[in-house]
Amino acid sequence: MNAYPYQDTFEQYLNHQELAQATIAEYRSVLSDLFNFLSTFNEGYQNDHRVATLMDRDVEQYLAMLVNQRQVTNGTYNKMLSHINIYFKYLFTHDLIQHYPTLTLKGKSHDDLKPPTIKWLHLMPEILANHQLAIYTRLTLLMSEHFYTVKEFLQPGFYQQFDSQALTKEERHFWAEYRRFITPLQERQHSRDLFLKQRLDGDPHLTAAGLHKYLKPDEKILGFSLTPTRLYQSAVVEFLLQHPTMPNEALSQLLRLDPQSLDYYRRLTAEYRT
Repeated sequence: MNAYPYQDTFEQYLNHQELAQATIAEYRSVLSDLFNFLSTFNEGYQNDHRVATLMDRDVEQYLAMLVNQRQVTNGTYNKMLSHINIYFKYLFTHDLIQHYPTLTLKGKSHDDLKPPTIKWLHLMPEILANHQLAIYTRLTLLMSEHFYTVKEFLQPGFYQQFDSQALTKEERHFWAEYRRFITPLQERQHSRDLFLKQRLDGDPHLTAAGLHKYLKPDEKILGFSLTPTRLYQSAVVEFLLQHPTMPNEALSQLLRLDPQSLDYYRRLTAEYRT
């Protein structure tokens, strides 16, 4: 049984293009993942499993998942979109579909295609003690170090799942400093959440854009990108580098990653070993 529609004819085409078998296997992995996602989460495709019915918004739903849930790098995003685009171009030019659903989809910026730096993870005691840095910057780094995404730690109610008992000595020292800062603000905002606005305007929660205003100036002090998705990626990669033989089941549980996301991070980790 085919892993994705028109697999046999498409892979024959790839063979005729004299692509390496490893490259063809990469196409198979990406396209299988795409159609497995659509079969599971896309209501339209669930109701009508015809490739001809797919629109750009259906592929965009999958691409958004790659960014928001798997936190893929720009380089990985562009490579996967390229594979998907070539597949749909083949179907369109061979009259297997009547429209080209990826025609309007664009790749991500090439400004940040290198794997995220992991050096900051070895400097955390110094970073947490650096009062030149905004306290929300240091808290973001702490959350990222413990494998929480920005979507998670900015979510209302996150404080209920964060385990401060698991912190190191240096982290506990910072946590005490942070508690002295946040407690009066929590009382003023009537919220126990961890990232709160300084001003009272109805919604007490700091947004991603609001957090960025703290992170951006501190990039000049630290000398590396403080984009939360990149920080999260580097924390996961560093853990995988340090625990190369840990079983997948244990890794998935500890890092809170599904098998597909774990496989992605293993491939990303390989970039550091080459």
